Amino acid sequence: MSGINTSKASLAGVLITIGIVFGDIGTSPLYVFQAITGNGSVFSEGLVLGGLSAVVWTLILIATVKYIYFALNADNKGEGGIFSLFALLKGKKAKWIIIPALIGCATLMADGFITPAISISSAVEGLNNLYPDIPTLHIVVAIIILLFSVQQFGTSAIGKAFGPVMLIWFSLLAYLGFVNLLENPSVLKALNPYYAYNLIVNVDGGFWVLGAVFLCTTGAEALYSDLGHCGKQNIRISWAFMASVLVLNYFGQAALALSDGFALKKGQTIFYSMVEHVSADLIPWSIAIATMATIIASQALITGVFTLMNEAIKLNLWTNLKVKYPSDHKGQIYIPFINWFLMGGCLLVLLIFEKSSAMEATYGLAITIDMVMTSILLMTLLTYKHPKAKALYIAIFTVFFAIEGTFLFSNLGKIPDGGWFTLILSIGFFTILFLYYKARELRKRITEYVPMEKVVEMIEVVRADETINFEASNLVYPTRSNTCAKLDSTIFYSLFRKRPRKAGVIWFLHVDIKSEPWGVQYSVNKIIDRQCYYVSLQLGFKEEHRIEHMLHKIHSRMVEKKEIENESVFPSINSRFVRPDFTFIVLNSRVATDNQLTPFQNICVKAYRFVKSLGLKPAEDFGLDKTNVVVEYVPISITKRMNQKMIEKVEE
Repeated sequence: MSGINTSKASLAGVLITIGIVFGDIGTSPLYVFQAITGNGSVFSEGLVLGGLSAVVWTLILIATVKYIYFALNADNKGEGGIFSLFALLKGKKAKWIIIPALIGCATLMADGFITPAISISSAVEGLNNLYPDIPTLHIVVAIIILLFSVQQFGTSAIGKAFGPVMLIWFSLLAYLGFVNLLENPSVLKALNPYYAYNLIVNVDGGFWVLGAVFLCTTGAEALYSDLGHCGKQNIRISWAFMASVLVLNYFGQAALALSDGFALKKGQTIFYSMVEHVSADLIPWSIAIATMATIIASQALITGVFTLMNEAIKLNLWTNLKVKYPSDHKGQIYIPFINWFLMGGCLLVLLIFEKSSAMEATYGLAITIDMVMTSILLMTLLTYKHPKAKALYIAIFTVFFAIEGTFLFSNLGKIPDGGWFTLILSIGFFTILFLYYKARELRKRITEYVPMEKVVEMIEVVRADETINFEASNLVYPTRSNTCAKLDSTIFYSLFRKRPRKAGVIWFLHVDIKSEPWGVQYSVNKIIDRQCYYVSLQLGFKEEHRIEHMLHKIHSRMVEKKEIENESVFPSINSRFVRPDFTFIVLNSRVATDNQLTPFQNICVKAYRFVKSLGLKPAEDFGLDKTNVVVEYVPISITKRMNQKMIEKVEE
């Protein structure tokens, strides 16, 4: 989003927000009333008005009050999403919060498989109204592949291209809704929540219709998870317009459905009947615009998943993955592994279900669970931040829990018809996330850092030992320690435990990524004069990780200032090479063989290794030239060692 400050409201920011955030929730009119009326088979007044009332109040209470008002105020340094809530609660001594956070992440990932497939299919299948034999599945597959292929260019470019399209789409929704509402304004009485109550209590099968009603708010999670991409004010301003348009269109659909003699022909939908009722000539154009809008619906979900996984990486809840920043705005991210993983999942959904009507049962269950988890964390955060208003927040969120719990229960009825697929995905993702988390917890049982004073003592002892040969002129250890006062215990082990290492200069290098896109800064702390230094290197998030080149420049500047000598520890080559030699030691930790692990702990360790295998290799993680890198494996002890008694047998 180059040149645009999304933290402040602006016309350009609002336009890009419309293009990025509102695609999913903005295309719900394509299928919500079709699902409420049993695929267009039942148009009783109780069902239509009850469904309409439930839709309106769901948008008001869940999308507007919960997400736009409460959730957007719960940002973590400008970032939104369920992991932002977890990060804010992490220091509150409530260990249980990891469970709803991981469940929310797992269900949103599952929804990422389904949303692009069903939303794009529902629009493209409108072509069957004009050309009954056209193979829409092939078209959907081609669009899905193209959509994920362009992600690498960033959501900024996509937002600028899609923003105007979404304006056209929402204008069409408003126009169609207004025209049809004028012909039957009596449906406005559905603003009374009594009709929603009547649907649940008095209409046959009305409770299970809520599973279809909930589809109107799928995508509301993106209003929060895309906070870092678009900014709070831009989202709120945009939503005021979006919500009005959506409600107007739903009223128009209800007005048409309750008009005298209305019925759907084979293959028709209520939405496209609205178009035909206004003008049959609009149908081809509406299909084209709807298809583009559903592509944007998929985009909203994809950017949300990118943000979610980026937060998971920062919180050490997932292994490091390559994260790219296509623009100068740090909220604009692209994660290649997640992108292609989602694309594969979407294609799998299309392969299994083929038609959008077959996918409906899979849709909504995962995101309902995610919303409940968000409510749990959001209520917990607000009660911690405002203890005097604790009772008030509990009362407010009890209402949210009642609404979302009702939706969740009604969606459980979809499990036999396709909801099983969503459930399997969610359980699978949660299991991997939870096992990885538990493995990280096991690792925390070891002392991760040692005081630098102890390191200095050992370096001096090794340096004085003439039986130990020099390994390199410059030995570099990338370190996670963000201070020169301590050092990773794994580095300490590598330096001294098995084969003590001696070098002309030992460097401990810490790399820190700044929130600004550009700039390289560094600081050098002397550990031992001319023998050991701690270097902190701060890089803008778009700067290339040319770590070795940067370290050479730091070395040259220190030589110019006569802080170190530009000499090799190997006298025979000292005068033959001007450029100093650097050897980087990158460490991989492995569980020691003498650990007594339970079967569950063994599963956790194996899951941890599997997840780590999907991420960046250590050398790539630190941005190092592999030709100068030595990868070393260091054992760690994560459980108490076995105290096995031994008795010496002495022969008499």
